Amino acid sequence: MNESQPAAPKWSSLREPDVRRGAPVRFTFEERVVEGYEGESVAAALLAAGWRVLRDSPNEHQARGAFCWMGLCQECTVVVDGIRKPACRIACSAGLVVRKGTI
Repeated sequence: MNESQPAAPKWSSLREPDVRRGAPVRFTFEERVVEGYEGESVAAALLAAGWRVLRDSPNEHQARGAFCWMGLCQECTVVVDGIRKPACRIACSAGLVVRKGTI
């Protein structure tokens, strides 16, 4: 790092503390409990919980995660209650069962 580059901030969480959120909810990802908020996307909740890889690409088996955050790229595809969907387009709700979208 040189003098023109600021030091990286030290966060204890990716969530801003003063943002008004929905009610806290719990769902599972890869059989592990994840905490999110009603109305927050599953992709955002997973990122905040430390999950960056949501699937592997089918041919090269490369890690994939949220990219466009609006459902166009399909990089964040996961399986929710047995159906493949982009994680950025699914709202968190209690009891969701989410798995990696790797085919």
